Amino acid sequence: MGKLIKKSRLLNTPPGTMIYEGGSTSNKVKITVFDYDAGHFTETVVDDVEQCFTYKDKPTVTWINVDGLTRMDILEKLSHCYQLHHLVLEDILNINQRPKAEDFESYFYIVSKMVSMEEIKDEVNEEQVSILLGSNFVITFQEEKEGDVFDAIRQRIRKDQGRIRKMGADYLAYRLLDAIVDNYFIVLEKIGGKIETIEGSLLVEPNTGIVHTISALKRNLIFLRKSVWPLREVIRTVTQTDSPLIRPETLVYFRDIHDHAIQAVDTIEAFRDTASSMLDVYLSSMNHRLNEVMKVLTIIATIFMPLTFITGLYGMNFNTHASPYNMPELNWYYGYPFVLGTMVLVVSGMLYYFKRKGWF
Repeated sequence: MGKLIKKSRLLNTPPGTMIYEGGSTSNKVKITVFDYDAGHFTETVVDDVEQCFTYKDKPTVTWINVDGLTRMDILEKLSHCYQLHHLVLEDILNINQRPKAEDFESYFYIVSKMVSMEEIKDEVNEEQVSILLGSNFVITFQEEKEGDVFDAIRQRIRKDQGRIRKMGADYLAYRLLDAIVDNYFIVLEKIGGKIETIEGSLLVEPNTGIVHTISALKRNLIFLRKSVWPLREVIRTVTQTDSPLIRPETLVYFRDIHDHAIQAVDTIEAFRDTASSMLDVYLSSMNHRLNEVMKVLTIIATIFMPLTFITGLYGMNFNTHASPYNMPELNWYYGYPFVLGTMVLVVSGMLYYFKRKGWF
């Protein structure tokens, strides 16, 4: 589930050291450039990152999307062209970075987490997305080369749908963050369906497998919370900025994302409470079943206690010829049927008493 945080490679290294902390070792990097305004649009997959530099001073909005973080030379060239701080490059490569937002005056640096649900393993995975917002450009960095939540945005740019081609780079950054936050609700919907399934199983036939399922569910929710909770503070930081990179008319959209992020956090907390309560229900159900079993066993043991006493008493075999008081029933013609009848009456009386008490 997700990626383990490994910081050992960054220990004792100077600030700004560029070390990729991801698991992918492929050197293949895909760079896609969207350049647009209200009147025109171009989409280009470039082979050389230097082809992106011609868009820097254009009045149009440019979106440079870099899929793959293993090519340090690409990051260094982009850093030189757009005057990126060396600590920003370090954070881009450190894919275990906590979501955050930093204002560098000439650009905004935003770190967020894009999550997905792996259906087969039933695990929540995350991918770090770094967003650089400038006056007329947005640069995004992703670790994986296939699959993200930005396809709908690409289609809107291509087909000139909505207001995205009429707005600036800050609006594009808003749409990217909005797509990331909206995807949280898709994952939460799948988790909600899983919770309903578990609740149904708890009521019908609880078993030990449900405990493992609930534990995995709680781990997924904790993992998801670690991605969503700090993002809420990130977006609030953006909404409270006075940077000229984000226009006042765009701030209202970022505040809307902030509300969505709060809603996602509230949903996660509600699901966590539900998961905890389901575990309590399971334990209570198992305790109830154990109590029922113990009650039956106790009743059986209680019933056999007087029978054991009677059979033990008549198993002493005192000599009746030595004394008339030594078990005269042994010489009685109806002695054995009498003892059996007594035992039947004792059992019947105890069962009637237990029934009246409601013990079974």
